[in-house]
Amino acid sequence: MNLSSVDYSYIAVLIAGLLPYIFAGLAKFGASEPYNNHDPRAFLQKVEGKQRRANNAQLNSFEAFPLFAVGVLVAHQKMGVGPADYTTLNALALGFVLARVVYGWAYISDLASLRSIVWFAGLICACALYLQ
Repeated sequence: MNLSSVDYSYIAVLIAGLLPYIFAGLAKFGASEPYNNHDPRAFLQKVEGKQRRANNAQLNSFEAFPLFAVGVLVAHQKMGVGPADYTTLNALALGFVLARVVYGWAYISDLASLRSIVWFAGLICACALYLQ
C-alpha cells in the first residue's frame, strides 16, 4: 500500500484528537507536587515550567483540532473517487499531525521560534484541506 491508495486521513483525525490528552498527561504527572484529581483545573493553573507548557500545548491542540477535523470532512466531500485523490488529502492530514507533534514537543521544550513555525505549518495544512 502507498500514500495514494489508502485513506490515512481519518486515522490522522483520531491521532490529532488524542494528542491533547497526551499533553494533558505530561502536564499532570510530571509536576513537583502530586496530581490532585479532586480539582484538576486548579492544579494545572498552579504548575510551572514544562508542566505549564504541556498544559498550554494541550489547550492549543484542542483549539486547533476542529479546523483540521472539519477540513478532512470537507476534503472528502469535494474529492473524486479515484485512489490518486487520496495523495494530497493524506499528505495534508499527516503533515498536520506531524506539525502538531513537533509543536507539542517544541512547546514543552521551550523552543518558541520552532513552535511558532510548526504551528503555522499545521495551520497551512488544515486550511489547505478546504481548498483541495
